[in-house]
Amino acid sequence: MSFPGSTQGVTLLELLIVIAIAAIFSTLAMPSFSTMIQNSRLTSTHNSLLSALQFTRAEAVTRKQSVTLCRSSSGSSCGGNWEAGWIIFNDLDGDGAVDGGDGDQVLRLQQEVDSGVTVRFSNGANQITFTPRGTTPQSGTLRICDSRGASEATAIIITPSGRARRGSDGDSDGVVDDDSGNSISCP
Repeated sequence: MSFPGSTQGVTLLELLIVIAIAAIFSTLAMPSFSTMIQNSRLTSTHNSLLSALQFTRAEAVTRKQSVTLCRSSSGSSCGGNWEAGWIIFNDLDGDGAVDGGDGDQVLRLQQEVDSGVTVRFSNGANQITFTPRGTTPQSGTLRICDSRGASEATAIIITPSGRARRGSDGDSDGVVDDDSGNSISCP
């Protein structure tokens, strides 16, 4: 049944208005979507590193031998930067290098992290070795940053006892603190 004066369909003007409104809404949503992606990349890298540290420590205690987490661009030896990935290996001779001849073997491998994310270790070490007791001489702060800088960065604090935990903003200045209680900086 049709009503007098009614038409079927949509006019070109009505269609253009709907498209313009949709374009405005999508433009408004883009910045928050971009922020969500950046936050996801930081969180993913942070969680992967924290998990790797906890795994490394647990393996050292379980195996009753030194186990090392080091940055690795090759996936088979230490070297490169943290963004290129990392490996975890049992370090039988405690030299911090994967030596196939003495029985060292890679236990876990992490590929390259998301682009735009940087990882720096405050003490400059390229590796973190856990002893059979679960302690480490390489305590410090792993800073995980992106292009937004320190105000959006995360950190992992590694204590000499081997505990790894998420950094927090103890002084409420909007920037996560390092293991000394100072605000972290990003490259």
